[in-house]
Amino acid sequence: MPHNKVPVRDNGAACRALVIASANPGKLGEFRDLLAGLPFTMFAQSELGIEAPEETGSSFLENAMIKARHASRAAGMAAIADDSGLEVDALGGAPGIFSARYAGVGAGDAANNAKLVAALAATPPQARCARYRCALVFIADPTDPLPLTSEGVWEGRIIDAARGTGGFGYDPHFWLPELDQTAAELAPAEKNRRSHRGAAMRELHRLLVARERNPPS
Repeated sequence: MPHNKVPVRDNGAACRALVIASANPGKLGEFRDLLAGLPFTMFAQSELGIEAPEETGSSFLENAMIKARHASRAAGMAAIADDSGLEVDALGGAPGIFSARYAGVGAGDAANNAKLVAALAATPPQARCARYRCALVFIADPTDPLPLTSEGVWEGRIIDAARGTGGFGYDPHFWLPELDQTAAELAPAEKNRRSHRGAAMRELHRLLVARERNPPS
């Protein structure tokens, strides 16, 4: 049953309820950091007992839209969703939209990373260019005709040996040549400043502020 769409208060300021359409602990932490300061009280969809929908889209944006509308409909509140993944040039853009299930449905990070490293075994280091891509969607309600969307990209390379204990997903193998560090070696604030999700969120933040100032008629 949808939750009531009522304002809630956070630190004395009126806020709107917002469901984050993810159950991934790493993503939830990043979302909460990146959305800090906006007038929302945030709930993970898992906190509200909402199961993830089937991702049937053919692009990151399509899947993000599916997740946002599903969560908004189930929760009865505004929703934000992302779909993101890793694109490796030498693999024709794979794993792409299948990044979270690259090694099979229910596969964990270790299995996905092992498959990635094995797939690149014959690829020289200089040919392992890759990027993280993130598509974000914000909707005010399930039928919002004017959803806000943004995208961010983060360039790097894939290395065989995992480095770092932070982050999640492919971060320990996503090497940043200009820093000589992997995404998993970055402090959370530094990762948010540089990452695909951080770039997409900053653009979405700008769009949200503009929408607040000039709400759709």
